[in-house]
Amino acid sequence: MNISGTLNVFKLIRDPTLCLPQHTVSTFNHLPIPLSKAFPPKPGQKPVEIKAVVLDKDNCFAIPHTNEVHKPYHNKFQELRAAYPGSKLLIVSNTAGTSSDKNLAEAALLEKNTGVKVLQHSTKKPGCTSEVLSHFATHPDSDITSPSQIAIVGDRLFTDIMMANMMGAHGFWVCDGIIPRKSFFARMEDRLAGFLLKRGYVAPDPRGGGFE
Repeated sequence: MNISGTLNVFKLIRDPTLCLPQHTVSTFNHLPIPLSKAFPPKPGQKPVEIKAVVLDKDNCFAIPHTNEVHKPYHNKFQELRAAYPGSKLLIVSNTAGTSSDKNLAEAALLEKNTGVKVLQHSTKKPGCTSEVLSHFATHPDSDITSPSQIAIVGDRLFTDIMMANMMGAHGFWVCDGIIPRKSFFARMEDRLAGFLLKRGYVAPDPRGGGFE
């Protein structure tokens, strides 16, 4: 059970824009690389500079309950690894690397199959912001000085995108994924996002944030 997700969803009552992404793509294959290309420079504003990427696993780049890259996404995944090498690319899943992952067997297999570090975190998304930031703070080669230099890529608005907004990162929503999202929470996410966008709500601008 994702207690963090259940508790944090109440924050949407105070600030519903927490579930809105800064950029939306249909599938993982539609991600622009580098991800900063999603935000063309605007006069008078700081350009967006994304130096590191956090990837969700299930229904983002992998079929749910598997621990390997979905074959049609293999080339895009390797392109992403080349653009964000070493500690600049991190997998944060609510299955692999969590208390649900017995003996961290899934995390080990996922790391072996992808060549990318899987974060071991005690709190599930969206509540693991401090653990994500701690990872980058302890890996200076990631060159991260502000959460706004991080992109969170995932298919869930109430976990992946909400985490991005809570930590001051850029949220990339993979809105279609690999398989249809039929759960009650997934349907509720889509309806809420559609409601907010129709009424002109926009996602928070992450720029200007710093490590706390």
